[in-house]
Amino acid sequence: MIEIDNVSKWYGPVQVLRECSTHVARGDVVVVCGPSGSGKSTLIKTVNGLEPFQQGTIKVDGTSVGDPATHLPALRARIGMVFQNFELFPHLSVRDNLTLAQVKVLKRSRDEATANGLTYLDRVGLLAHQDKFPGQLSGGQQQRVAIARALAMDPVAMLFDEPTSALDPEMVGEVLDVMTGLAQEGMTMMVVTHEMGFARRVADRVVFMDEGRIVEDSAGEAFFEAPQSARAREFLARIIH
Repeated sequence: MIEIDNVSKWYGPVQVLRECSTHVARGDVVVVCGPSGSGKSTLIKTVNGLEPFQQGTIKVDGTSVGDPATHLPALRARIGMVFQNFELFPHLSVRDNLTLAQVKVLKRSRDEATANGLTYLDRVGLLAHQDKFPGQLSGGQQQRVAIARALAMDPVAMLFDEPTSALDPEMVGEVLDVMTGLAQEGMTMMVVTHEMGFARRVADRVVFMDEGRIVEDSAGEAFFEAPQSARAREFLARIIH
């Protein structure tokens, strides 16, 4: 579903991705982890073209992200993206947050978009909050709305960029429970996270990054049981402790 081949990226003279290659098979969950500043978020944002890259290729469901002929807004409509800080429209109700992109981008009728959006709002356990505004919800609830909004676009894959990092510790579990359910249902997912318990539970593969490089790319359980690189062993020892 997602193919990343030899991707490099620079911010001016600073190289932030160095010849990164990995893939996400249809229905798989791939967790990307590593220390802060290792390039995790940058890598995941190149997948739907939110961050341009200067070398290499990325394909999503056969479509080349870096090809100038690719219509990126249409591609992004097929790839769900959940950010650290929810990115909900504060002046719109939860229901309108769920329907706006469906109407504007997918050209659904308002009734169809509303019915579809409320189905996913129910899926994340927040149907009773449809008339509230984002500011009336907790951080965990806002993030679950953001997940429902992404799912309402019928994505072929979901990208999560540290979806729990802005949450109070008590709210992390409710978001991870929704993501675990998606993984169990077979949603193709690429997840940047520091939540190693979640990663161990659901990851088919773990990609470990450091200083812009993919240092390790291995099966989920194998990564936790016997990481191959000294840097990954050091990271796990610190974060799990």
